[in-house]
Amino acid sequence: MGEATARQLGLAGCRIAIADVNTDNAERAATKLRAHNIDAVAFCVDASNEDQVQKAVIEVEASLGKIELMVTVIGVSSWAGLIDMDLETWNAAHTINLTSFFLPARVVAKAMIKNRTAGSITCVSSLSGVTSSPNHGAYGAAKAAMIQLVRTMAVEWGPFGIRVNSIAPGAIETERVTFDENRRAFMADRLPLGRPGRTDEVAKAALFLASDLASYTTGHTLTVDGGWGATYLFPTPKLG
Repeated sequence: MGEATARQLGLAGCRIAIADVNTDNAERAATKLRAHNIDAVAFCVDASNEDQVQKAVIEVEASLGKIELMVTVIGVSSWAGLIDMDLETWNAAHTINLTSFFLPARVVAKAMIKNRTAGSITCVSSLSGVTSSPNHGAYGAAKAAMIQLVRTMAVEWGPFGIRVNSIAPGAIETERVTFDENRRAFMADRLPLGRPGRTDEVAKAALFLASDLASYTTGHTLTVDGGWGATYLFPTPKLG
């Protein structure tokens, strides 16, 4: 999702800084973007480490100029029921999924305010932060906290011209998350759009929220879920 988002923003004319905890991943993605004539640089950053985030923002500004928008796409879910979950798993889920948004957003917002730059900050949360999240409750709680944090950031930073929004994807197929025939059949039967989502569909939502098309949208969570959140639990009679 991060690479697809960077590509959409780059094709729209943005100069792109890709940050990843893995240097090779960041450089690989930047190389792909440069193949599309997109100006892209790569940085190795642990988004949960404030010193690294601050250093990266300084380096990005030195390489590309003032930061006008940021999108964070960070998320890892561990599967365990709340009764059996250990505290280490709980804390790790909040560090990866929540703190890794809070720190970059705050550092980038400070830079925007210092530079008197109106801008946009968007994070990828999850439908698991909107609905219940059975057997991955730590992840769901962190993503729900992210959605609440987005509202607070929008209110606190709005007077500086900074918009803050989130995207809550449903079932999105990625290199890491794939769907076998049984899961696809389940989606075809239960989801209004009948299929898993694509990374470019999340990326297009990120492009919208970052652009002037969303110039009066802040504190909002946009679900990109194929209608998952709108489904009705019980079967309904066939009509017509």
